[in-house]
Amino acid sequence: MKSVVAGEDYSLFVVFDNGESGTLDMKGFLDFGVFQRPKDYDAFRRVRVAFDTIEWDSGIDLDPEFVYAKCKSTQSAQVNASKSETPQGLGQS
Repeated sequence: MKSVVAGEDYSLFVVFDNGESGTLDMKGFLDFGVFQRPKDYDAFRRVRVAFDTIEWDSGIDLDPEFVYAKCKSTQSAQVNASKSETPQGLGQS
């Protein structure tokens, strides 16, 4: 991973080494186990890239394949939503 930026809504914008990027919504994970530690927004925003994944000051990290898969599924859902909102016939010659 190249970079990670914490959003105000407990999301992470991630840029991967291959040039792809995506958003990971962490809200659904912050009530479970060790993920309660970065629930405080000041702690959450101190996320950083470490080796091939992202981690917080508290030592919590995420599996890089999980991050990539979740960002890809979010990206795919956004693309599909955009396609369904486009009126048929638009852009066709």
